[in-house]
Amino acid sequence: MELGIGIGWRPEIAEAVEGLADLDWVEVVAENVCPGHLPDSLTRLRSRGVGIVPHGVSLGLGGADRPSAQRLAALAERAEALGSPLVTEHIAFVRAGGELTASPQLEAGHLLPVPRTWDALAVLCENVRIAQDSLPVPLALENIAALFSWPDEELSEGRFLAELVERTGVRLLIDVANLHTNHVNRGEDPAKALDELPVEAIAYVHVAGGVERDGVWHDTHSHPVTEPVLAVLRELRSRVDPPGVLLERDDDFPPAVELAGELRVIRETVRLGAGTPVTAAGPALARAGTASGAVTAGDRVTEADPTSGADSGSETGEPATADRTAVRERLGIAQAALLSSLVAGTPAPEGFDPRRLRTQSRALIAKRASVVARIAPELPGILGDGYRPAFVAYAKSRPMRSGYRRDALDFAEGLLIAGQPADERARRRLTRWWEERVAPQPPRRTTRIVRAARAALVRR
Repeated sequence: MELGIGIGWRPEIAEAVEGLADLDWVEVVAENVCPGHLPDSLTRLRSRGVGIVPHGVSLGLGGADRPSAQRLAALAERAEALGSPLVTEHIAFVRAGGELTASPQLEAGHLLPVPRTWDALAVLCENVRIAQDSLPVPLALENIAALFSWPDEELSEGRFLAELVERTGVRLLIDVANLHTNHVNRGEDPAKALDELPVEAIAYVHVAGGVERDGVWHDTHSHPVTEPVLAVLRELRSRVDPPGVLLERDDDFPPAVELAGELRVIRETVRLGAGTPVTAAGPALARAGTASGAVTAGDRVTEADPTSGADSGSETGEPATADRTAVRERLGIAQAALLSSLVAGTPAPEGFDPRRLRTQSRALIAKRASVVARIAPELPGILGDGYRPAFVAYAKSRPMRSGYRRDALDFAEGLLIAGQPADERARRRLTRWWEERVAPQPPRRTTRIVRAARAALVRR
């Protein structure tokens, strides 16, 4: 399945993407498109023969619960509507708690790492099989970036991915920027991970930009691709010719000419990387790690026997059926404790680095504020410079309940209950905004026109 060179399609750069020369395919965030109302830009790209792959972010296949049938059906529907050759998701968990752990369900609003343990691998494999049975096209899973490590991990990243492929036959979406992120933040050698994983299972590759702050690499997708990330791409290319390579950009979009330039660099890196010699340590990566001040926590990873601590029910070393519920419960409790620490302010679970968890918690709040501002731009418009500090104060004590749209409504409701904002005109505008969105039915067109006219008079 040859994909070629592609870019992540986003509404903000739709026109620029359409104007790119030699574009083979695009990737869309699955949750951001509606099968019955595809953006005109995507329809035009399809008519030109540009392939489209839906990239899911909300399944949470690494979570303790089995994947939602509703979410799987939605992903399948998008794959069929877009005529996609495959769909992709992440090796991550995005929510925790709920019925399995008899605790409130919490949403992260972000992709969080699963522990690389045999228990977590068994749960992930079962969830992947459920997903594969529900999807009309092949599934590929992406390795994610992380700011912190789980304690007492039993497998390296490469070994974890290799076991996953061996047990499920799933394809891989390898993000080289995420490998670099984990190199800086967790001391993991990208070359070692590439040596261990089955490169023949790679469906395609992600390349993205990030930034380092205080010795921590943030996978922002809003900065240009850096040389250390390209170095990882060269290491990968020296091992395999990937079927596809895609540039991701999610924010702070540059002019079209800069996007085209980044794609040109990626294309050249893939073309020339075929002649790059394979090295045991990866000199370019070693230099990048030294410059970034990488830690060496990854050196402590050990590989345990797959049957240790579990009643093996097969040659795969996975737990017998009778033990699967217990394995899910153990994983669920651990993930709920971690997520509660990140979004609800409870103490850091034993073995985690509290400083890194605080960094992750701040990053989650910042992302919530940015996404809410993007999907509800009226809120920053009403609150002005007070939007971000008000949202940060709200998010520190209010975990996300059910997605970003609900988060926007809860934020506005919390402000109004507290008598905020202080400006009476802004408070009236916020009240109208909130009432229009929580009503059982949206206001009729006549009502909207009257309200708009009244608002215009007030502004005068």
